Amino acid sequence: MLSNEVAPDGGGSCGARLKSARERAGLSHADVSARLKMPTRVVQALEDDDLARIGAPVFVRGQLRSYARLLGVDLEPELDRVAVAQVAPSELVSHTHTPRYRRVFEQATRRAIYIVLTAAIAVPVWLATRPHLDSNLAVQSLDVPAMPVATDAAPTTEPAVAAQRTPLIASMAPLPAAPAAQTALSLNFSGDSWVQVYAADGSTLEQGLLGAGERRSYGAGQVARVVLGNSSAVEVLQAGKPVDLAPFSRANVARFTLSSDGSLAPVAD
Repeated sequence: MLSNEVAPDGGGSCGARLKSARERAGLSHADVSARLKMPTRVVQALEDDDLARIGAPVFVRGQLRSYARLLGVDLEPELDRVAVAQVAPSELVSHTHTPRYRRVFEQATRRAIYIVLTAAIAVPVWLATRPHLDSNLAVQSLDVPAMPVATDAAPTTEPAVAAQRTPLIASMAPLPAAPAAQTALSLNFSGDSWVQVYAADGSTLEQGLLGAGERRSYGAGQVARVVLGNSSAVEVLQAGKPVDLAPFSRANVARFTLSSDGSLAPVAD
């Protein structure tokens, strides 16, 4: 963050004050874009007061605050008077949401395959061991019969060794059920909120305005970064447990990243 000693101007729009402060700091649009991780077109739109071109109204004041904080300009008195044009929410085209009927069908298919494989293994083993289980095992006596001793021959005492065979009985225990796949991240919406969800390769998974009652779920390793406007209307669940968004929120906008082990971390400015 720059430590410029810039006194708040008495007049001029927010964009004009930001542009003047940037020029005094000797920064270009590309420099501001790199420091704020903000597209260059957004920086230019903020300076031109063309706020309708930026897109989501919930982000405009937050972007103005970030730009003003970078240049050391105090825009708080003017932010409440900033007129933000309402834009129609874009149509969401989800590529990760799976319909309920499809999930039920896939679960039923997996269970059917498991039952067929178990039966294919267990039934032949049971049929092969059934004759041995049904038959009565013959019990042989270990007593050695008395042998007659001839009067003209020396008696021989050779003990008879009886071999004992222990029958082996095969048992077939049911295989343990495969653990169900857990959802790494879930988003439940109780009100309207602008959402941006990015994958690890930088591609966009979700972007648009979601309303109350909407729900989104993502698997492990699927999501890398999340931005939630109006975060107070969004419940975030990590592996089924609620997540406190306070450490990741500013001006009611939550930004956080997900590591490979599923832990959450705030997005650095």
